[in-house]
Amino acid sequence: MGYNITFINTPLNIKKLRKSSSSSSSSIKFIEIPFNSSDHGLPPNSENSDSLPYNLILLLLQASLSLELPFKNLLCHLIQHQGGEKPVCVISDFFFGWVADVAHEFSIYNAIFSMTSGFGMACYYSMWMNLPHKHTDHVEFQLPDFPEAGIFHVTQLTTTVLMAGEDDPLTSFLWRNLPTWSSADTILFNTVQELDSTGLMYFRRKLKIPIWGIGPLLLPEQDRVRTGREATIRTEQCVQWLDKKEANSVIYVCFGSQNTISASQMMNLAKALDSSGRNFIWVVRPPLGFDINAEFVADQWLPEGFMQSIQDQDRGQVVEKWAPQMEILAHRSLAVFISHCGWNSVLESLKNGVPLLSWPMAAEQFYNAKFLVEEVGVCLEVARGTSFEVRQQDIMEKIELVMGENEMGRKIRRKSSQVKELVIDAVRDEDGYKGSSVKAIEELFFAALLKKEQITEETK
Repeated sequence: MGYNITFINTPLNIKKLRKSSSSSSSSIKFIEIPFNSSDHGLPPNSENSDSLPYNLILLLLQASLSLELPFKNLLCHLIQHQGGEKPVCVISDFFFGWVADVAHEFSIYNAIFSMTSGFGMACYYSMWMNLPHKHTDHVEFQLPDFPEAGIFHVTQLTTTVLMAGEDDPLTSFLWRNLPTWSSADTILFNTVQELDSTGLMYFRRKLKIPIWGIGPLLLPEQDRVRTGREATIRTEQCVQWLDKKEANSVIYVCFGSQNTISASQMMNLAKALDSSGRNFIWVVRPPLGFDINAEFVADQWLPEGFMQSIQDQDRGQVVEKWAPQMEILAHRSLAVFISHCGWNSVLESLKNGVPLLSWPMAAEQFYNAKFLVEEVGVCLEVARGTSFEVRQQDIMEKIELVMGENEMGRKIRRKSSQVKELVIDAVRDEDGYKGSSVKAIEELFFAALLKKEQITEETK
């Protein structure tokens, strides 16, 4: 589109962004905003959630509030450096609701960007703002301002939501941040309008501002490597192993970069994978109670003889920490993805037409899982959270339901193929055809430019 883009972030994040940028174009610039994590009670060099245990992420969110004045000064300097020319648009992360007020001080259009689904974030937003489970004695309830989301059960709530209240620091942060969204000019979601209309509709109704789905936006494998997330198995090695397997015969298991399951759950999952007789790739991290980034000790956390058995049969790959997920999900041999339902992983699965078995653990993952099961029809639930025991037999039954020749399995696989076409179509831009996400990006810049022109006219 011919726009210049400036990324503003803290020093270590800018360093990673520069590494991940595959472009040498002068139209993309990177600017550091001052931040010292030690000033906020965080470990040194803690500038993103990847480097922190879950219990310290709240401190990082609270520390982000300190960026408001430095950002304001930086924006002022940037405008002066450009001879008074203001940016067309400031796009900010959804945790930085204060950016809208800063942008509007300079009469600049502000768009909030969320990497989540519309449905998942709508449930998250409503749940935190209303805390409906606090106003009923029943284990099931509805969201008062989002009845379209259906019935929720208390087992679909994270510990943080269950503990929410006026004296809770996370609640205080979110009650301060979430209402600021209505001050933005628009919100962008990493989702597809045709897939996620119910969730996007909630925000249009609630906030009375334009809401657009601009996804899927996915990070290519080579860019993940540049940011330090290098797979512990070579992509070529992984693909060669998959090439030897029949079409739709492999289970992929991964719970993302910040989630893990309990030791007993891990043991039962291993037994289920072994007893299923199916091929699988399992990305592992130490179980709960251990350093998630430490070395994985298979002899300690997996059944005796498990590793030797799958190696002898060439039936499974146990990969520590990272695997080339995009390549795995795109392979013809993939049949099902057992996932925590983080939205990036979900989009990668949907884009490749791979059905899911949901095992949500944190944040809005429970709501994403509900969406995929009840609204989209490409998923079955295998477990909820990490505090409940998961039976080996239950896991095996869900695997067979999705992979087997039964009515349920055929229905889910057929729906997954249909959703794949829908997701791919959203970003098509060829032969005069523009998908819904392409149109949304164009509408965003049209609205931002229109506001800039109107303000310029008013100040003449």
